[in-house]
Amino acid sequence: MASQVDLSSVASGEFPAVVFVNPAAGGGRAGAHLSRIRNIFETHTLPAEFVLTKSAEELEAVARERIRMVKRRRLLLAMGGDGTLQALANAAFGSDILLGILPAGGGNDFAVALGLPKNPVAAAEAVLCSQPRWVDLVRVRTDDGRERLYVGGGGVGLDAEAAGYASGAYRRLPGRLRYIAAALRALRGFAPLQVRAEFPESELPPFESKVLLVGVLNTPTYGAGLWLAPEAQISDGWIDAVFVDDLNLWGVLKLLPRLIRRGDLRIPQLKRIRAKQVKLTASRPCMFHGDGEIIGPAPVKIEVVPHAVQLLAPVVD
Repeated sequence: MASQVDLSSVASGEFPAVVFVNPAAGGGRAGAHLSRIRNIFETHTLPAEFVLTKSAEELEAVARERIRMVKRRRLLLAMGGDGTLQALANAAFGSDILLGILPAGGGNDFAVALGLPKNPVAAAEAVLCSQPRWVDLVRVRTDDGRERLYVGGGGVGLDAEAAGYASGAYRRLPGRLRYIAAALRALRGFAPLQVRAEFPESELPPFESKVLLVGVLNTPTYGAGLWLAPEAQISDGWIDAVFVDDLNLWGVLKLLPRLIRRGDLRIPQLKRIRAKQVKLTASRPCMFHGDGEIIGPAPVKIEVVPHAVQLLAPVVD
């Protein structure tokens, strides 16, 4: 069995671990579990400061300032969902910082890919008995010049349009139900996209199709457990582009159970392409999202960033 890291080397009384909390994550789930998770840190005698933030932007700004001020290896954790972790990862990228995730959001697909329990309290216990693991991130450059890293899944089409509903009207729905309800709502009046995908610096030919969505994934699951890319791994140096055919409501409803079960590899309505880089161009103006956060307009260039950051992950035998 691999040995767990001595967390005293990255957290002390003088330089405690910092837990950035998104109290609104998971419809208030993060705030509800906060006192129990504080107790877990105390039980493990790991000094920790809990910082409540009002937005991902605030979290990222505060994290950048903490990293800038203290020129030493430290432990910073995000308590929230994939979007919360995205903010922390963007702040920490390029520094000698050890990260952790306490999953308390609506999706938590990255935490599941790390092997963490879905329950935030159980996940906190697991994180504090973990070891560092290098993981990949995904870099996207949008047509307006913005560059951003995301951790799990991103894309154009229906899911990007559903992101607004998931973070708005349906934000208090639990887990997967939140994302499915948002997608079904966005499907009303949705116009399919004609998307062209190119794969720079590879021998893969361009691919063009009329789609409901195109997802570009680092994780096997998407939207709180939908298996869009079951063979994807978060530390293999690849991203998986998934093209979902233009489907009507009935077609979507028939497809969902297969994606929830395990995302059979042979689903005729899906085409999967593994690559290092992807460029997506759409037939009409549309936005790209990463981890449910709108990043910017297409065309977009997406690439894997291998071994981008270190996160605490459960010890593997």
